[in-house]
Amino acid sequence: MPRTREENDRIRQQAKENIRTAAIEVFIEKGYHAASIEDVAKRAGISKGLMYNYFAGKADLLKELIAGRIEEIVRVMEEAMRKPTPAEQLAHIADHALRNVQQRPRVYRFYLHLQTHPENDEVVSASSQSLKDEMARQFQFQVDIFRRMGVPDPQMRSLHFSTALHGMMLMYATYPDDFPLEPLKEEMLSAFLHRDGS
Repeated sequence: MPRTREENDRIRQQAKENIRTAAIEVFIEKGYHAASIEDVAKRAGISKGLMYNYFAGKADLLKELIAGRIEEIVRVMEEAMRKPTPAEQLAHIADHALRNVQQRPRVYRFYLHLQTHPENDEVVSASSQSLKDEMARQFQFQVDIFRRMGVPDPQMRSLHFSTALHGMMLMYATYPDDFPLEPLKEEMLSAFLHRDGS
């Protein structure tokens, strides 16, 4: 019996997800430029020819990985903005960011590397810039959270919060065995929320 269109779509989405997972593993291990489509196909357990049914090439694959990361950032901020109080909104942002790096420290380092060391390559630079642009846009939502908390300088306060949060993420990704992530998260949130009167 032939498959329905929905079944075909689901199979296609699953195949693409397997390829994306394989690609990020290979890009982490070899670096974007040293990795090949053949390396990714082999890791995904498919032929190189079949790989081209899903992605036009390595650049297309990188763009899709970045698009997925951007969707994740947007989704988290949208979830945060649906929380009833600014304190809960900030806690949601921190919880998700730290849980993400806890579960996938190597993936976090991969995207951090893209943002901080874009190669002299048009594709990598464009992908890196699109991620930076979205993060800057989402930062403005965070500024608005602090504005609603009534702090004197919400821009600076939001920057302070982001700096503390990203510092914790980087420390955990570097020293996962020895870093007291949960106690530090609670201390950070308590300091920001208590000081800001929330």
